[in-house]
Amino acid sequence: MAKLFYTDKPIIGLDISNTGIKVMSIDAKRWLVLGYGSVDLEPIKVKESLEGDSTYLAENIQSLLKEKIVGSLPSNHVVIGIPTARSYSRTFNLPVAVEKTLKDAVELEVDQYIPIPASTLYIDYEIIERNKKEITVLMSAVSRTIIDKCVAAAESAGMVVSMVEPGISAVARLLTSTEDGHLPSVIVDIGPASTDIAVLDNSNIRVTGGLAIGGNTFTLDIAKKLNIALENAHQLKVLNGLNAGARQQKIREALDPSLKRILTEIRKVMRYYNERISDDRKLEQLLVVGSGSNMPGIGEFFTNELVMPARVASPWQKLDFGKLPEPARQFRSRYITVAGLASITPGSIWK
Repeated sequence: MAKLFYTDKPIIGLDISNTGIKVMSIDAKRWLVLGYGSVDLEPIKVKESLEGDSTYLAENIQSLLKEKIVGSLPSNHVVIGIPTARSYSRTFNLPVAVEKTLKDAVELEVDQYIPIPASTLYIDYEIIERNKKEITVLMSAVSRTIIDKCVAAAESAGMVVSMVEPGISAVARLLTSTEDGHLPSVIVDIGPASTDIAVLDNSNIRVTGGLAIGGNTFTLDIAKKLNIALENAHQLKVLNGLNAGARQQKIREALDPSLKRILTEIRKVMRYYNERISDDRKLEQLLVVGSGSNMPGIGEFFTNELVMPARVASPWQKLDFGKLPEPARQFRSRYITVAGLASITPGSIWK
């Protein structure tokens, strides 16, 4: 997390991903949505914007703020969520004696586990637990280029950036408040083009993982296997999915390779947590979020494969849109990350 400076003005969430930008403002005391909006992006142009000199991101943020807001935004002070796949987050335990030289210990961890030089990263860390023998440290690292580009794009649209964090951290904040997130939980965030996986324990993300498979991948898989148009494949995905039915077997066969790769990554993240972090705390549940969570039967699939309770998270029971028109049901899941960003209280930015 790059904490740039603190302000006590109302905070709005700005979620920047490879496939879209979302913005939302929430009165966190009442869980009342004051304003929201989104714009779809072309992944190739986002990549050019984050790695080159393109103004594509800045132009789309400006367009979103001017033309596509439902309701209103009470300030221009934002918390930016960046793609989790472009960040590195993990938790590790160290002897209490190391606390005096914690910065050096974190740098060793970065050198050991992150495949790019530390000099190219913004690195943030905090002690989230301690006992007589050990401290537990949460570390987050993100490419300096990506943060600088996202901040510059927001600022060029008139935003004042108060904080930057990986999208999965924002999802965790929302689930902690709405979905028994105090229980040790696996979060599986299936976006359009990628899936982020994390372990949430005691309100903190402990470890993250991810892979480039998402809801759009599922649609392509079905279209190829059944030799049908993408639009028809999407309908099959959201109407039939993995539920029992005449076509279920063919759909399941089409999705099997992608689902197996997601399962492999989930097991890897769970193994890291169990072997290096858990301190005998058992993972209690798996929560599926993101636009890919709208596939019927996805919760039951993970329950059966991982032999643990799994379900699609639904924080919308707590979020109140008041008099604003709500996003269409099939689009609601895309707002989970930005709702988590918007639900931060200004004072907690510099806790």
